[in-house]
Parts: sequence; C-alpha cells; structure tokens
Amino acid sequence: MSVILEQAVVDKMSAAPNHIESTGWSYPLGATIFPDGVNFSVFSRGASAVELLLFDREDHGRPARVIPIDPAANRTYHYWHVFVSGVRPGQIYGYRAHGPWDPANGMRFDPTKVLLDPYGRGVVAPKNYSREAARLEGDNAATAMKSVVVDPHAYDWEGDTLLHRPYSRTIIYEMHVRGFTRHPSSGVADKLQVTYAGLIEKIPYLQQLGITAIELLPIFQFDAQDAPAGQVNYWGYAPVSFFAPHQAYSSRQDPLGPVDEFRDMVKAVHRAGIEVILDVVFNHTAEGDHRGPTLSFRGLDNSAYYILERDRSRYANYSGTGNTLKANHPIVRRMIVDSLRYWVEAMHVDGFRFDLASILDRDESGDLMPSPPVLWDIESDPALAGTKLIAEAWDAGGLYQVGSFIGDSCREWNGRFRDDGPQLFSWRRGVGDTPC
Repeated sequence: MSVILEQAVVDKMSAAPNHIESTGWSYPLGATIFPDGVNFSVFSRGASAVELLLFDREDHGRPARVIPIDPAANRTYHYWHVFVSGVRPGQIYGYRAHGPWDPANGMRFDPTKVLLDPYGRGVVAPKNYSREAARLEGDNAATAMKSVVVDPHAYDWEGDTLLHRPYSRTIIYEMHVRGFTRHPSSGVADKLQVTYAGLIEKIPYLQQLGITAIELLPIFQFDAQDAPAGQVNYWGYAPVSFFAPHQAYSSRQDPLGPVDEFRDMVKAVHRAGIEVILDVVFNHTAEGDHRGPTLSFRGLDNSAYYILERDRSRYANYSGTGNTLKANHPIVRRMIVDSLRYWVEAMHVDGFRFDLASILDRDESGDLMPSPPVLWDIESDPALAGTKLIAEAWDAGGLYQVGSFIGDSCREWNGRFRDDGPQLFSWRRGVGDTPC
C-alpha cells in the first residue's frame, strides 16, 4: 500500500463518526493500526458468518473477546471488516468462519477451527501447538497458531536502505537460519543459537568468505509438524503465513519479538554490505491435501486459494506436497504481490528466490498460461523495482522453463548445470542450459 493512500485511510478513519469506526473498512486487508484502535479485514466469499477472536495468550483455549462481524453492516462485497477501538500492537487474534462443509463442491468451512489471518504480520504458536487438532473434529483454540497485530512502521531503521548490488557483482551464500547457527562450532552464544540474532554474530565469518548476499531458506512462518509422524519439518517448505517471520527462529518469544529481531538482523547484515534474499514458497501451503488440517486459507475460502481437481474434494498437486496455490486467482495474486511488497518496504529485504516458480505460470485449472498475470504483477510493481528476482524455473508437475521463464528481470536457477557443477545460477536471460 502506498504511503499516500495509507495516510488517506488513516485521516478518513480518524475523522469518521463512531458508528463508522465500529463498522470498519474493507481496505487494507489484515490488521491495520490507527491512533485509537485496529481495523481488521479478511476475504471470504462463501462464509455465512465470520467472528474475530481476541486472545490474551497464545495458549488460551477461550478468547478474551469474541466479536461477531455483522454480514449486513460489516461486509463489503466478500470482505468482512470491523474496527475495534483500544487494540494495540502485540494483540493476539484469529478468526472463525461459518459456512458449508461441502467438500464435493470445494467448500471446507469449519467454525470449530481458529484461523490465521492470511495477511497477519506476526504469528504465535503455543508450546502445545497441534497440527492433528487442526485436522480432527473439535475446537482447537488452545493448540492453534494465532496471528499478531504488528505496526509495520514502528521500527527505527537508522537510515538503512536496500543495497541494490548488480548481479555481475553478486555472490550468493544460501543458508538455513537454524542450521547455520545451531552447532557449538558456529561460535554463536548458546541462547542465540538457531535464531536471527545468532546470525548477526556470524557476520564477520560471512565477510571473510567474500560473499555479497545471503539467501535464507524459508523464514515465512511454517508448520514444523508438517512431516511424517515423529519427525520435524526442518527445511521450512510448509508455509502458513506469507507475511510473518518464523517465530521459532527468534530469541525473543514475545508476540512482537520475531518481527523486530528479523529487522535487527537485516539492518546488521546491510551494515556489513551484504544483501538479504528470501527463499519464498508461493506454490503451496502446510494445509496439505484433503486429509490435511484447517489452519487458515482452507477455512476461509478453499476454492479461491487452491487449485482443485475435477473432483473438487481433491487438490491438484503440482508442488508434490499435497496442494497447489491458485496463484493467478485475483485474491491470491494480490496477496503474493502484497507480501513481496511488505518484505521489501517494511522488512528491507533485497530480493527473492521463488521456489517451484513454474507453478506461478499455471491458471486456475492448472494449465500453462502464456502470459501469467501474477508474474507480470511482480515484474511491473514499482515497489519491487530493482529487487533481485530469481526463479526456480520448474515444478513437480513436469514444467521445466530454464531459459524461457516469463519476465524481463527475473533470473533463473540452472538446475541441470547445478547438478553437474559448482555454479548455482545462470544470470543471463535466454541461456537455456548453458551457464554464464
């Protein structure tokens, strides 16, 4: 959202009479902070009722306050919204969405499940978080991940800006936040191991290597329980929120800690002359296939967020992980671009590597598009101009587009060359399988 437009909304909200403030606004999506409270807005086309839940703690089984969102007064088109006075940053919240449980027609509403806000900028997971409870029948409030109200502007960047280093002078070091800082040999203090703060302690080592950018394996909040029984999803390719940094990678476990600690890390890395690139997963979520849990998207608008098979009770699986995001649906397109813009503008990230990027070429039925809107939205967004965009130009459904991926500025991983040699990337457009 542009600064001018956001200020216009703030001014309008501040000047509005009380009954307008209680009704709220459809825009911006997510939880938006104003001087006297927070505006909440969420998309759901098929819901018959939506409730906003405010929690005092992430492990509480009952919300401190339940706010029904009136479908007559507080719904604009398919956007459910309400303004709640007195709410401040750090507030823990979630949604319940009522509607048909009709998998045969692509609808999976379940009001017993607490849902993450798709635009939530922070997430908390209780120590007793249970993926299984989100999958089985019954209320899961006590064991559900929940969203956190975050003020994207409440941070002192001390003049920090994106570095915009040319590709020709870029050397990328791919790393896993947990793995890079976990072992005692890393030299990271015990209390900072596996965290963003621990990565700061490794900056001198990165400078000695001579690299110019770090590419962080997924740091969007993910479901570590999205793994075979008794195992842990270590790599992070199981996102549940496209705006929130992973809570478990923060040494600060207060609701706002992960956001601020991630920013501290970016600022410190920039001071060392090193860019920060994120490995982003916009091809699937941790909700999995038809047997998976209801965490967020599935419970708000299943058929808008996911590509479904002809049997609409089943999910298309071009990601190889159980489901596929419907990236070129207008709502999902907007969410992807808004997420990227947020990470650049509010979190100062320098670029993105797109996991299984060829999925972004697929239409709402899964067919290949000659000119996919979501990719041109990313390519042409002025807030993303000058950021590094790198595609893993294939997917698990058989697409392989090295040398032919859509866009004028997106670089590509050269998979076949990577498998045969030490060089990871080909930067030049149209190079096919020949490395630069």
